[in-house]
Amino acid sequence: MYEIKTNTKDSKYSIILGRDVLKIINRKIKKVCSETNKVALIIDINVPKKFITQIKKNIKNYKIVTFKISPSEKIKSLATANKIVEKLLTNNFNRSDLIIGIGGGIIGDISAFAASITKRGINFFNIPTTLLSQVDSSIGGKTGVNTKDGKNLIGSFYQPKLVIIDVAFLKSLSRREMICGFGEILKHAIIRDKKFFKWLKKNTQGIFNKEYDKLIYSIHKSCKIKLSVVNKDLNEKNLRMILNFGHTFAHAIEAKNKFSNRLNHGEAVLIGIIMATRLSCAKKICSINTLNEIMKIYDENSLNYNIKKYFQKRELKKLLNYMSNDKKNNDDKINFILLNSIGKPTKPGNYKIKLTELKRLLLKII
Repeated sequence: MYEIKTNTKDSKYSIILGRDVLKIINRKIKKVCSETNKVALIIDINVPKKFITQIKKNIKNYKIVTFKISPSEKIKSLATANKIVEKLLTNNFNRSDLIIGIGGGIIGDISAFAASITKRGINFFNIPTTLLSQVDSSIGGKTGVNTKDGKNLIGSFYQPKLVIIDVAFLKSLSRREMICGFGEILKHAIIRDKKFFKWLKKNTQGIFNKEYDKLIYSIHKSCKIKLSVVNKDLNEKNLRMILNFGHTFAHAIEAKNKFSNRLNHGEAVLIGIIMATRLSCAKKICSINTLNEIMKIYDENSLNYNIKKYFQKRELKKLLNYMSNDKKNNDDKINFILLNSIGKPTKPGNYKIKLTELKRLLLKII
């Protein structure tokens, strides 16, 4: 079991990482939220029942209120958040009580968002159960819901009191769900750690085979990389934007596909990483050898990077419209994080590309 301690300007909390670590939850509630009387469990219906039984068994002497949610990007909305808040208020939850999100990133995002707006802030624990949520959305305090105009355009920054990452959850995941999380692991290596990237070249198959030592190492590395960035820029004013490498493309592709199950977030990120690297090559800031190095991991592990499966060139205007609405933009240009080399992304704000130039470049690289 690892404990990663975070210490930001606004909060301190721990990330507990290991195998079969859910048994610590009651002890942690007493220690971190000593005045809690009521606990709301917001549960992804896809989480195996044995884990929910285990969690409930380990939460003793508290009134428990349960929400069960079938997750999809379409339910990550203000309407769903409002239902959660109304139920909390009906059960007289106050600031000293606790919300625990148990599920993937969608559950974590909407649970944390509801916690942030209920009486201006109620205690929140995150128990991420997918590889994607364990290495990405559970770290850093970003919450959000979607709108018809794009992904995560309404949200807040709200830190949890505790994150518990138990790799035992991952045994029930499909290969597609593992690939979904791997997209973010690969991104972390590409933007921050060449040594970790080389490790992934040798050990990616071990991650997909769910070897516990490889899972724990890669999750631990990813969490440390993300925290090293987040702690320097909590509210995403500058440096933290490098974590969006590949995401300008990914979010636009997801929105264009109406957040359907045809394409999950991690798959979109994997496509976005290749598109951002190709764009970096087109702008002559990255070598073709770097692109080939990245693509080798894709080819050896049968990972998809073909954007043409999800939109046609004639639909480019739609894609550009979604990119224009990206949160990183602050003028009429598209703000990209690009790549110099493995471990060295460009600085936020250095590559703002006009729509006319971007259209010309994309027609070449798609």
